[in-house]
Amino acid sequence: MIKGARIMKKRPLFYLVLLILTLVFAAYLDSPFSVININHSYTADQPVIAEPADVQPTDDEPEVVEKLEKTEKKDGYIIETYQEYEIVRDKDGNIVSSEPTGKEDTLKYWDYANDKDR
Repeated sequence: MIKGARIMKKRPLFYLVLLILTLVFAAYLDSPFSVININHSYTADQPVIAEPADVQPTDDEPEVVEKLEKTEKKDGYIIETYQEYEIVRDKDGNIVSSEPTGKEDTLKYWDYANDKDR
């Protein structure tokens, strides 16, 4: 009985070591240093230089904005129509002109408020 008790105590340790070895092997295969990934490059040849982005709109170019034109409900869906506008601003940020570009986008999604199945 004592010999059987020792084996029962060693089995969970054996399975734990086996699990750890399996995880280490899986991590190795997923790494860029593994045999199956040897032909793939994970680094760039040249270093990437980050440049700051200009977030303020320039005075020369108009700003393009989409505005909600209409919302309608049809066959359980809500359909929103957006119109694209070119907006020109002065130096103080006031809108000088707002012209539609003629481009329209529609967004259609299910109206869950009227869903009777839920």
